[in-house]
Amino acid sequence: MYRSRTGARPKPKPEARPEAMTKSEARPKPEARPKPRKRAARRESGQVAIEYLGFLPLLLLVGLLAIQLGIAAYTANQSGTAARAAARAASVDDPEISPDQAAAGAVSGWLAENMTLQPGGGDDEVTYTVRIKVPSLLPGVDWGTAERSSTMPRD
Repeated sequence: MYRSRTGARPKPKPEARPEAMTKSEARPKPEARPKPRKRAARRESGQVAIEYLGFLPLLLLVGLLAIQLGIAAYTANQSGTAARAAARAASVDDPEISPDQAAAGAVSGWLAENMTLQPGGGDDEVTYTVRIKVPSLLPGVDWGTAERSSTMPRD
């Protein structure tokens, strides 16, 4: 019988009985897949780059729309601030500055160019309505105007 270098005898293998075999032992083993060649790996990495390029325009569009939404919200906020400033200046008996100057001073310079003011109110109160055109990131696309009103009691 065979002896190893250490002199110990190998243990005899038990005979395999069909009823004692597990499912994994009874099933034939699939042949090992050949390892992919380097060319195939390069092709797959190129495919990922092409898929990314296809997704990139959608990602940019979503980013632009998010920025445009922020600009529209900022414009609405600035029109409310301008309306309050104009109504406050008009409600004072002896204002230091005119309501138009107060509204223009309360708005960012790049938004003040597209601002229109409309005074209103009665004897006891002053109302100012401010409309500012929402700037667009995309040329030729009109996002409308942001309109806010403010009413202050006369002093």
